[in-house]
Amino acid sequence: MSHSMSNPRNIQLVFETYQKARLVFVQTMADLATRATNVKCLESAGVLDLLRPLLSDGCSTVRQCAVMATARLAEHDESVAQQLLSSGMLTITIENLNNFNVYYKRSALYLIRAIAKHNEDLASTIVRLGALEHIVSCLEDFDTQVKENAAWALGYIGKHNEHLAGLVVDAGTLPLLVLAFQEPEMSLKQIVAGALVDLAQHKPEAVVDAGAICHLVRGLDNQDPKLKRSTLCALGAVAGARAALGEAVVAGGALPPALLHAGHDTAPVRRAAACLLRDIVKHSVDLAQLVVNTGGCGPLVELLSESTGGTRVPACMALGYIAGQSDQLAMAVIEAKAVVVLVEILQNNGDDADLCAAAWTLGHIAKHSPQHSLAIAVANALPRLLQLYTNPKSSGEVKARSLCALKQSLQCCLHRPALEPLLHAAPACVLKYVLAQYAKILPNDARARRLFVTTGALKRVQEIDTVPGTSLKEYINIINSCFPEEIVRYYTPGYSDSLLDRVEAYTPQIPELFTDRVPSDCQSELTLENGN
Repeated sequence: MSHSMSNPRNIQLVFETYQKARLVFVQTMADLATRATNVKCLESAGVLDLLRPLLSDGCSTVRQCAVMATARLAEHDESVAQQLLSSGMLTITIENLNNFNVYYKRSALYLIRAIAKHNEDLASTIVRLGALEHIVSCLEDFDTQVKENAAWALGYIGKHNEHLAGLVVDAGTLPLLVLAFQEPEMSLKQIVAGALVDLAQHKPEAVVDAGAICHLVRGLDNQDPKLKRSTLCALGAVAGARAALGEAVVAGGALPPALLHAGHDTAPVRRAAACLLRDIVKHSVDLAQLVVNTGGCGPLVELLSESTGGTRVPACMALGYIAGQSDQLAMAVIEAKAVVVLVEILQNNGDDADLCAAAWTLGHIAKHSPQHSLAIAVANALPRLLQLYTNPKSSGEVKARSLCALKQSLQCCLHRPALEPLLHAAPACVLKYVLAQYAKILPNDARARRLFVTTGALKRVQEIDTVPGTSLKEYINIINSCFPEEIVRYYTPGYSDSLLDRVEAYTPQIPELFTDRVPSDCQSELTLENGN
């Protein structure tokens, strides 16, 4: 070895070069891992084996970049995430989580989140490794981004099922999340609200017990649309769980801002507001009545006119839940001019979700009484529902919803002009409901019986093939009993042929026109002629 190589400065240069090479390598891997298309190539090249020792590297920047590269690889590919667990790389990261600086914490929490997001098995493994304790401690960190990544990781772990959400809650996370939500940083508020949404889907009572409702409602005063949307979603996840929690959300003051945000400029905010209203009104007549009394029908009907943004379906369902609670509330929905807009949705051949929601809501409006059903019938909804049911291109869900709405509407419908077109076009499963209504109308309405004959309805009834003992046959017998027997026979198929057979078999009985005795009037005419 030359004297120059043994120089301390040269030796130090070798180590510096090695460190720079490691840093360049991990930075390059982190950049390449940002694209999902590169993951398979990097994995086949053995990148995980090369990154593993660098997770505990003596250089803080190398450690942090190595964890970042690993996290990006895991985020794009579930198999990579599984390898990180089986190889112990995540265990190394968790053990070092609170031993290094905030940059390492950010990257480590990102890695936990990237693995946990894929499925509940991976999330459960993370919990078994003791990660929750470290994550919760990071919620108390002074660095905002550390708290953001910790909240994000908790949400990704708890969102999968009730058990994992329970473990997250039992770790004492909710009070810290509520405190973090009150901090001024906007990005932190957004992420914490998202974590509360994930946990509230499985543990809504715990969110209420943590005192989150009032803080979430106050968060709606913020002007940021993303925060508004996440906050409304969190309130909706709580309110939708059961009636008592819905009442707790309303008691917390969520209803007025929810109605206000139904008219927000941003579509995701409007949709979240509609979902919250839906989750409130579905539980009880009292909650639905409260929304109606607060002026909720108008904003919901306005949302029905939006064909984009995903607001139409939750608005439809909210109105359907309101209408289904009582006949008075259904009448309030009718008076809000909802029926016309719902029928327009059916006519416009929108998405299956829109069609199903509109049909479902119309059924809930019509089911209460003839007056409610009349509003549906006058809007010409019944023929369109029948078209959707009989159309071979309609999906199974659309057909099922349309048939259900038809049944609910017809069982109360006494509007003859709406029944008549269905009599000629409806299949047997719908026809029996049409005939059942005619069996109620005809016995007490002479004018309806006359129109029933003149419009060809009676003839149509006689043409229906039925099986004795079925409800369809019973309704036809009731209808036939409302008319004279000879009228019924006249319109029975084959009756004209039987008449023609009688004509052919009939022997004419012609009276004798002239006899040997001349009638007196003829004698007088003959006398006058002879005199002339």
